[in-house]
Amino acid sequence: MVQDSGFEVIPAVDVQDGEVVQLVQGERGTEKRYGDPVDAARRWVDAGARTLHLVDLDGAFEGERGNAAAIEAVVDAVDVPIQLGGGIRTVADATNLLDRGVDRVILGTAAVERPKIVAEISETHPGSVVVSLDAKDDEVVVSGWTEGTGLDPVEAATRYADLGAGALLFTDVDVEGRLDGVRAGRIERLADAVDIPVIASGGVATLDDVRACREAGAAAVVVGTALYEGAFTLEAAMEV
Repeated sequence: MVQDSGFEVIPAVDVQDGEVVQLVQGERGTEKRYGDPVDAARRWVDAGARTLHLVDLDGAFEGERGNAAAIEAVVDAVDVPIQLGGGIRTVADATNLLDRGVDRVILGTAAVERPKIVAEISETHPGSVVVSLDAKDDEVVVSGWTEGTGLDPVEAATRYADLGAGALLFTDVDVEGRLDGVRAGRIERLADAVDIPVIASGGVATLDDVRACREAGAAAVVVGTALYEGAFTLEAAMEV
């Protein structure tokens, strides 16, 4: 299990139609908008963020990156590591982004449909692949959280660790965007199963939730709605 000495709080910059948004349980039509992605990214970096979590939501739903210009503007505007997901479906997509300045690519649908893509990218860019395990009712879901796969998150986690994934992003879709709190037991189950970092996401509403993710063995936690709605500051979360 990953120890928490290097635990990190990672602000989310989810982009839809060129704007920062937060969705409730990943469902279109539930979004609340928070303005320009570059402004948001700079805000979090100025507040002390050491990494940013970017998602092209249109890419996640449509399978093609729909916010490439906005994402590239963020990459150019900040000097902290960026992990990017949404619509990355091929080795070429991933390597182009990594060569362009993205530090880690997040693969969800592509990794489920063709697991060997994780190993192929990792051969040339070791440690650069984060596999996204998004779970509804303890089942991995893909295509913007709209399709079930029949995969158990823990079984999937061990598979991708063996294929060379540098980290796992575990999103508890059932609580995502609802500010209802995290379910630490699910995070702990995953973190106990693998030796690579697990990044937790979904449900963070309070500083106690941040602490619970750390204590469950996560190496980091992605926080979106709680930060944008001012439930707590990034500085306070980093203190935890």
